[in-house]
Amino acid sequence: MWSNGSAALDYLIGARTVPLLLTIMLFAAFGGIASAAFAIVFLWVREEHSAVILPHFVSFATGALLGAALLALLPEAMQGAGPTGGHRIGLALVAGLGVFFVIEKLVLWWHAHAHESAGDARACPQHADDDGGPNSHLHPHVGHGHSGHDHARDHASGVLVLVGDSLHNALDGVLIAAAFLANMQLGVLTTLAVAAHEIPHRVGDFAILVQAGLSRPRALLLNLATGVASVLGAALAYFGLREAQQALPYVLAFAAAGFLYIAVAGLIPGLHRRADARTSGIQVLLIAAGIAAIAGAEHLTHR
Repeated sequence: MWSNGSAALDYLIGARTVPLLLTIMLFAAFGGIASAAFAIVFLWVREEHSAVILPHFVSFATGALLGAALLALLPEAMQGAGPTGGHRIGLALVAGLGVFFVIEKLVLWWHAHAHESAGDARACPQHADDDGGPNSHLHPHVGHGHSGHDHARDHASGVLVLVGDSLHNALDGVLIAAAFLANMQLGVLTTLAVAAHEIPHRVGDFAILVQAGLSRPRALLLNLATGVASVLGAALAYFGLREAQQALPYVLAFAAAGFLYIAVAGLIPGLHRRADARTSGIQVLLIAAGIAAIAGAEHLTHR
């Protein structure tokens, strides 16, 4: 199953010497934990600089998600399902879009309560113009003069963010495990796409935790801890799907639907908030770069 991958990539990830479960858990940890650690870099950059960089990162992540869904996950799912499985692949895509719609509703509810608890009335005016779509809280803002009640609400917002992130990361772990069970190269590409869209999301959540009254080191530790859910989700998916290999193509189609939904319904609407020619041109180029990065990696691993 892995024989069509490049020897260099096999050596790099130790496919011949490291058990598959351990490989899956390591990459799930990268997608869930390392992305949180990398996101913290943006919070040590001056706010006016991070406000410029992060929307560009969102554009690139959009392309990476589209590329992973349409150039890697979906073709692998269709190949696995065979010529008679096309209709079922379509049903899995529809089901995936529906499930991710419901998940987004729950996440929006979580974050709405988090923002209400954090006191959005005190938030910076420029939040209305953010380019991050569902990550419109990317700019950290710490209010002053909180009452005891405000601090209690801020604490509640931090708890909601941690719970929501844990569930989100567990699902990411499932998608990563499903991709690795199909083949090693697809797993690597899926992990990179997950990490790309997680980084801007984690920046916003870190800011909420700091606003909730946590010190930066503690907020970082808790943000990293939610990434453990990705490893747990990957392990559970590994044992479940290993015993149900016939379901794997449809899980991959479900994963493709999730990536498509995040890109099209989650990230792209935020990019449309800036419609000037220069910004739009940069967005198109970065989306194309994200797609090209996935396409190039897919080509290299199947040479």
